[in-house]
Amino acid sequence: DNGAIIVDVRNHYESRIGHFQGAIKPDVDTFREELPLIKDKLKNKKEEKILLYCTGGIRCEKTSSYLKHHGFKDVNQLYGGIINYTTQIQEDNLENKFIGKNFVFDDRLSEKISSEIISTCDQCDSKCDDYTNCNYVDCNLLFIQCKNCKNKYEGCCTKECQKMARLPKQ
Repeated sequence: DNGAIIVDVRNHYESRIGHFQGAIKPDVDTFREELPLIKDKLKNKKEEKILLYCTGGIRCEKTSSYLKHHGFKDVNQLYGGIINYTTQIQEDNLENKFIGKNFVFDDRLSEKISSEIISTCDQCDSKCDDYTNCNYVDCNLLFIQCKNCKNKYEGCCTKECQKMARLPKQ
């Protein structure tokens, strides 16, 4: 609300299922790729207020130091990341500005923060925000899959992987 530029410092697959409204979301696979990209996107905004957020705060610490080292004056972070933010909005009954789910790094793969579904199934394009790791172990691709496609493809990303996953184990 105070005119800060909001930057998501998570990877694209994390922001794909949830993010803050109006955030800059770099399209990267790894954090290493993200730092120079963020610096470049903000290159003419070194005097403006910047708010970084991530899942738990660690990537924000590194990004904040990086940007300050490169001359950015007013770099801030969401304390404790999305995880702490979720706790605060629930405890203090605050308006939620996060839409969708927060990607988490355990078997759940995500945690619902709001009721909006902002992504689609990678196989049929229906509204969905459920991540799956391809059931074919040698593939193990992380992708969004609705319940219908999960049943149809047996948790696999393609028919080829489905065939391979059905082969007997030796």
